[in-house]
Amino acid sequence: MSSAIGAGLLVAGLLAGCAPSSPVDSQTSGSQTASTTAAASPDSPAPTQVTPSSVSPVPTSSVALPPKLSPEAQMETDRLLILAAKANDPVRVRELIAAGGNVNAKDDIQDSAFLYAGAEGFNEVLQLTLAAGADVRSINRYGGTALIPASEHGHTETVRILIAAGVPVNHVNNLGWTAMQEAILLNNGGPNQQDVVRQLLAAGADPDIRDPQGRTALQNAERLGFTEIAALIRNR
Repeated sequence: MSSAIGAGLLVAGLLAGCAPSSPVDSQTSGSQTASTTAAASPDSPAPTQVTPSSVSPVPTSSVALPPKLSPEAQMETDRLLILAAKANDPVRVRELIAAGGNVNAKDDIQDSAFLYAGAEGFNEVLQLTLAAGADVRSINRYGGTALIPASEHGHTETVRILIAAGVPVNHVNNLGWTAMQEAILLNNGGPNQQDVVRQLLAAGADPDIRDPQGRTALQNAERLGFTEIAALIRNR
């Protein structure tokens, strides 16, 4: 219990450390101005001109990097990051990524911030996880990529983002379904599902991959009466 509290305090300290520093002391600024005025008097020698080449470059080590966390603090930060993703809270997600959160870390049901955002169509959170190095080939507890549930739910913009990010379009999950098969079998064949199938076909998805019953995507679309999707597949 005390270890979890300590990890939480450490994470809170890391986030507090991201706050901007206070302004330069006005008295110091005033004394520098006074010194410059004195140096400009007629009896003083001309000041040395500062050229760009005489200015020391900013060391690369000053660039902010995610902090190195202890194992306990890393686990707590990752846990909070997944919770923030599930709450569709992009502000908090951004803070926790900056504090060292791992967008590929998974909880006890194999959800990561990336996988959950993709499945649920939380596009702003999804973009943050992709920018932070999300593994586009990672899989959920059903053995599926983020693209498969996104296609099932008809999240058309999410599907567009995931395809552009390089998520495999022909991956088969543990149920024996591809993104296209799941888009057909687990929804209503409406405009969003038609758009998803259109996008998948344009990205090279193979409609001839059969489900565990031996049916192709076209056969399933025809069997369920989804005539528009069936036409898209025939005319690909």
